[in-house]
Amino acid sequence: MEQGREGWAPADVRAAAGEEEEEQDEEEDHFDRLPDAVLLDVFNHIGDVKALGRCALVSRRFHALVPLVDSVFVRVDCVIPDDPPPSPAASPPPPARGGRGALAHIARLVLGGIVRPIQALGQILSPTLAVVHRRSVAPPPPPASPPPAGDISHHSPSEVLRSFKELRSLRIELPTGELGVEDGVLLKWKADFGSTLGSCVILGASSVSSKPPPQQPMSSPTATDSPDPTREPEELGSIPESLHTNGGLKLRVVWTISSLIAASARHYLLQPIIADHETLDSLNLTDADGQGVLTMDKRQLQELRVRPLSVSGNSHRTLMPSLIMRLWYAPHIELPGGVLLKGATLVAIRPSDDVVKEGGGVEAAGPAGATWISDAFEEPYRTAAKALFKRRTYSLEMNSF
Repeated sequence: MEQGREGWAPADVRAAAGEEEEEQDEEEDHFDRLPDAVLLDVFNHIGDVKALGRCALVSRRFHALVPLVDSVFVRVDCVIPDDPPPSPAASPPPPARGGRGALAHIARLVLGGIVRPIQALGQILSPTLAVVHRRSVAPPPPPASPPPAGDISHHSPSEVLRSFKELRSLRIELPTGELGVEDGVLLKWKADFGSTLGSCVILGASSVSSKPPPQQPMSSPTATDSPDPTREPEELGSIPESLHTNGGLKLRVVWTISSLIAASARHYLLQPIIADHETLDSLNLTDADGQGVLTMDKRQLQELRVRPLSVSGNSHRTLMPSLIMRLWYAPHIELPGGVLLKGATLVAIRPSDDVVKEGGGVEAAGPAGATWISDAFEEPYRTAAKALFKRRTYSLEMNSF
């Protein structure tokens, strides 16, 4: 083979040049070729605050970009036991109007059973109490005070999120729901807030089973669930006798008050996060059990910033305004897949003042066709809500608490 000037064959020269280019390619970080906007889009799709924290440790560039992410998901793992001194019990809500003085006693029972879970919720969200995140869950603080790499760090959601400067969408997931329910009992709620409650929808069932009880007629989530048109309509606000027996009405009032208290406690404890992030325009606070969902949109977040919330006495929760509620009930509802809800109940709640401003009466707490009621839950429970929504409506009112 013909030699070159340096004694190298042309083929050898080309091979050496190729190896040099490969070494250069291996040394080059291809992420450096991506513009910041593309990297931020990737980080926004990641979302999870723990994964973003790890990304922030990769390079100085990532460290600078992660705090600019505008969509974040925070999963709270657990709460460090703190055993704070018990706070004074909250005052029970006053009796509901309309001759329902029994609600006062029920409310005392409910509050007595839910004070401890609310204290636990305070431990989860309070800036002074720690949530366990393992191995760099959040974007590290400025270089002046870097955290020890690899150590277990303890941060509240408020502390973890403080590094994010452009936050617009935030979702926080608690490890459990606040309300302890017996096995086989269904209880779900969804509420939206501004400076106070905007609306709340509650779905409950005394039992959930895969097989219908023997010798019991069942209703299906179809038009057959509608009230019999040949029957005389009941007076709005009257409760059927069947709900008064075996503690049925009492149980549903307990569900309602408990869900409202849990929602108002979550709302109260979100204040520091909302105050720290003026760019925030969407906030969802859920739990791993799928029990409750609190939502706030851009208008409601701005409302809270300009109109401070009212606190309920000495309790760590937002004061509930006077409320108007509509209740739908069915002894049985069979859902697709053979799931049977026994004692199925749907409750729609709105502040009385809002209803009056809109020119409606008691029945306006849940106007016909209101999607905020029928679409409040995911399937299969959305089907149950729509089936209940077709049934006869009963009305309740409750004073502020």
